[in-house]
Amino acid sequence: MTSGQLPNAAAPGTAPGGDPLTAPTFGVEEEFLLLDPIHGRPVPAAPAVLRMLRNETGPRAELMNYQVETATAVCTGTDELGAELRRLRALAAEAARARGCRLVATAVAPYGAPALSAITDAPRYHGLAARHPTLTALSGVCACQVHVGVPSRDLGAQVLTRLRPWLATLLAISANSPFTGGHDTGYASHRYDLVSQWPTARPPDEWRDAADYDRAVQRLLRRGAAMDERSIYFLARLSPRYPTVEVRVADTCLDRGTTLLLAALVRALVVTATADVRAGLPPPPAAPRWVIGSLLAAAHNGLAGPGIDPFTGDAVPAWDLVSVLVGHVGAALAALGDTATVATQLARLREHGTGAERQRRLWKRAATPFDIVAGLAAITDATD
Repeated sequence: MTSGQLPNAAAPGTAPGGDPLTAPTFGVEEEFLLLDPIHGRPVPAAPAVLRMLRNETGPRAELMNYQVETATAVCTGTDELGAELRRLRALAAEAARARGCRLVATAVAPYGAPALSAITDAPRYHGLAARHPTLTALSGVCACQVHVGVPSRDLGAQVLTRLRPWLATLLAISANSPFTGGHDTGYASHRYDLVSQWPTARPPDEWRDAADYDRAVQRLLRRGAAMDERSIYFLARLSPRYPTVEVRVADTCLDRGTTLLLAALVRALVVTATADVRAGLPPPPAAPRWVIGSLLAAAHNGLAGPGIDPFTGDAVPAWDLVSVLVGHVGAALAALGDTATVATQLARLREHGTGAERQRRLWKRAATPFDIVAGLAAITDATD
């Protein structure tokens, strides 16, 4: 995020509980790879690309020097957020081309990547590599993080508890990393398989308030599971830097529309959870083993196969779980004015498939890494 403050902005509508809605602000961080247009391998061009963009708001360095991250401004609506996503992708793509590489929104480098030799020269990243060398070497992967403003950390901790059952469906929607080393991994989100090896990369617990959340964080820090609070990689967490709930389960999305869909659904989930907290409703009864099982199914299948219902443990079509999520947040989407946006982007997702599905179709018809990179870069920077 590009601001330390997230002011609430009034918006028309009624919250799910029936009270007037003050729409929370939100924003998105997207991570991208810089790939060689001929051979498809990562290019350590981030420092040069970022120098070109030094007068722009949003682009910044990431863990590896073949990655670029963009952070939108704090937004009050999906139209504003969509324009920010378009602006930042266009800026970063143009700068990448000027440095002889291509900006590609895929969560794992499709032809493999260098390990710690490519780490960005920053003290914090070197400290992370010293403490967790093997895991850090695997972590040049790209996520999409959605921030939603909350009025208090106590409320945010309770919202996180209520997000647990829905994280797998968000992962399935965003799944966009089927290839590495030139081979199909069998996963729709190979990135999830990699990041889940970190000791703190797990769903939220059932936290009663911020003090409960903070105790969980301090226990992990005392055990040496993380270097600092920013290295607590819960799949949804209280941001250590901003007054937001930060949902970080998703792969970076291949196309801008899927990112917008993801952000709209996350904000609606936060609004719905907030209304439930204020109404005194208990968290939904989702057993931890079913929550984990639903995440594993989403990572393997995306939306192209069965998912696991986090409330029953049953195998069901993944698209049925999308429908359940949309129904769950329907009142919030209406209050926020996002019903049409979500319907449009879901229709596009059904038509084109997830990033993983689109990548697999591209690999079937493409003859060379040049064709793969060109195809992925074109979708990444598409303006429609």
